[in-house]
Amino acid sequence: MITIDLITGFLGSGKTTFLKKYVRYLLSQKENVCVLENDYGAVNVDMMLLSDLYDEGCDVEMVAGGCDSDCHRRRFKSKLIEMGMLGYTRVVVEPSGVFDVDEFYDSLQEEPLNRWYRAGSQITIADAGLALPLSDTSRYVFASEAANAGRIVISKVQQNPADSSDRIIAYLNESLAAISCDRRITRDDVISKDWSELSDKDMQLIENAGYRDYSFEKQQVLDEHRYESLYFMEKGFSADDLKEKARTAIDDPACGGIIRIKGFCGDRGRGFTEINVTKDDLTVRPVKDGQDIVIVIGEGLRKERLAQIFGEPAEIHAD
Repeated sequence: MITIDLITGFLGSGKTTFLKKYVRYLLSQKENVCVLENDYGAVNVDMMLLSDLYDEGCDVEMVAGGCDSDCHRRRFKSKLIEMGMLGYTRVVVEPSGVFDVDEFYDSLQEEPLNRWYRAGSQITIADAGLALPLSDTSRYVFASEAANAGRIVISKVQQNPADSSDRIIAYLNESLAAISCDRRITRDDVISKDWSELSDKDMQLIENAGYRDYSFEKQQVLDEHRYESLYFMEKGFSADDLKEKARTAIDDPACGGIIRIKGFCGDRGRGFTEINVTKDDLTVRPVKDGQDIVIVIGEGLRKERLAQIFGEPAEIHAD
């Protein structure tokens, strides 16, 4: 059977960065790996961020768009059925920022998925520098995606004070209590260290973490709430311009509640620069492939102010 892992985490926590590290570990263990990007967005920039895994022997598939949540769920199941016949030993799913974990596990019990897949590890990434408190909706998402995690992996610990991980764990436990979940995260559930120092032993703990079976009070987040995304395409920014604009936007309350800015600048033939920005982190790196696009994700985004910074956003709709 194919082992299927799930990587969850709040927007901007570092899921994609961790996924690449985890997949490289699995490849070193001679697993035949496919990554499945599961996103409601019409343009999946994270799939482009994973393009370097192709050269390392990992396939990357995508489920994107969908006119509604039910349509998207059907597409997700159909993609898993298709992948079940391709000889993979491991599938790693990175879902969108709003995701019903229970429905993921329920789907694995349905025909014919139950003949091909078995649940592996659920890994939740939590940013040590996450700006707290979250909105009520974001707090629910944060807690619901960690409630069943076999392992919590803290990101960006080297960039934050020594007690940051404890602060995040305490807030997560308060958030679990707020949704009537009996689970409490302990230090034994957590890996908190600079990711450059993760050892094979750490990765083995993560690979074999499994998942937990906890119930909690559900909220109708998936159908009633989506994080907003504004797309800025073909703007011709230089890397320096884009860094300055992204930092200006994320620090300006007049832009709304920005959680993450991600994308690329550059053009084919000369290479691209990848950018990822959250409140506490800004990273850029050269990449071979990309698209001239910047996506601003958040709650209550103010289009007029963002247009002053990045230009008019594109009109993009999921099909």
